[in-house]
Amino acid sequence: MNLVILAAGQGKRMRSDLPKVLHPLAGRPLLAHVLETARSVAGALGLPAEVVVVVGHGGARVEEALAGYEGIRFVTQQPQLGTGHAVLQAVPMLHDAGPTLVLYGDVPLIRATTLVGLLRAAGDGVALLSARVPDPTGYGRIVRDAAGRVTRIVEERDASDAERSIDEINTGILAAPTLRLKSWVAQLRNVNAQREYYLTDVIELAVREGAPVTACVAPDASQALGVNSKSQLAQLERIVQQNSAERLMQLGATLADPGRVDVRGDVSVGVDVFIDIGCVFEGRVELADRVKVGPYCVLRDTTVGPGTEVAAFSHLDGCRIGASARVGPYARLRPGASLDDEVHIGNFVEVKASRVGRGSKANHLAYIGDAEVGSRTNIGAGTIVANYDGANKHSSRIGQDVQVGSNSVLVAPIEVGDGATIGAGSTVCREVPPGGLTLARARQVTIAGWKRPAKKVKA
Repeated sequence: MNLVILAAGQGKRMRSDLPKVLHPLAGRPLLAHVLETARSVAGALGLPAEVVVVVGHGGARVEEALAGYEGIRFVTQQPQLGTGHAVLQAVPMLHDAGPTLVLYGDVPLIRATTLVGLLRAAGDGVALLSARVPDPTGYGRIVRDAAGRVTRIVEERDASDAERSIDEINTGILAAPTLRLKSWVAQLRNVNAQREYYLTDVIELAVREGAPVTACVAPDASQALGVNSKSQLAQLERIVQQNSAERLMQLGATLADPGRVDVRGDVSVGVDVFIDIGCVFEGRVELADRVKVGPYCVLRDTTVGPGTEVAAFSHLDGCRIGASARVGPYARLRPGASLDDEVHIGNFVEVKASRVGRGSKANHLAYIGDAEVGSRTNIGAGTIVANYDGANKHSSRIGQDVQVGSNSVLVAPIEVGDGATIGAGSTVCREVPPGGLTLARARQVTIAGWKRPAKKVKA
């Protein structure tokens, strides 16, 4: 089968330099949603698929954005003379055998099950996807005869008053046998107000040939919604987020307010997970049983173990957290951070590319970078692992049962032995042996009767 995705439009009403199909919806470009759905359709039918994306405005940027997807062929529509003209550009790339499904890069909510039904309904003719909406303004209308058969599609600017009153709209999505579609597209003419080649005119050509024409009404009108403005994009974002929140609750999560959680990736949850307001999830996030996420946290590509609590305003990116740990508030875990079970990372603590062993704590105002910290170690407030010399990053190892006093600096590369104690305010540059007390700070001097300098009196 062939999958043709039209993605050439400029989207003037978006008032943006970014091609319309690249605007993000739930963290991914509009076009990516459509592409992934299209591939799901081919998988559901067990058919190999030729994917052709028709680009135009910002075509190079669109191709670059899809560089991670394999098996896509691009064709440029230049100039842009309508949807029929766009499909015509893809014709040389289409295999004659099997059906062709035409999709739109700015209609991202269409579901694979709906498209599978559309393809099966097409048979030897053409099947188009329609929807019934309370306000059809701006959409092409489905015109039927007295017997309810589809006779043609009329664009609003070309419609009569009677036709404008029709509430069944054309989504633009259609399926047809490839050879027939090629023939019909080749016959399109631009006799209309816009002087464009409308793909919708294929319906009238099919009727003339006596080919069966079926209009499948979308089970949910939101599947047919397109994006032509920032307002419409925001409307679709709310629909997607509402669906995501509903899915999380069905899986067993409790949301403090389903309307104030944003999912911009793939989130899996265990039982009795609690998510407070204002949280954002990006990439792949896994929350095990009984995880609690406080308000206004951001989690990206992160795994959180059972019974762990993430307190308010914490930012977790590319990290792994074990069971029964405590993170935050205002904590930052950067890529490569790995916390074992029962670790405590407190307020204004940053961990980067480091492993922190079971039961260890860094409760206040600390930075741990490129380090391995053993179990049951305590990192005092204000401690810094100085891992960067201005040119290169260096690694450090801090053993188990270590006590690091407040306001200490560990200058990497360095190794601190098991059971060592580092006195507060120390700047440690050499290896610390196990079990002892290490002090590395200036000697305190007190000058009795010290008088502070007086300010000079201005003339």
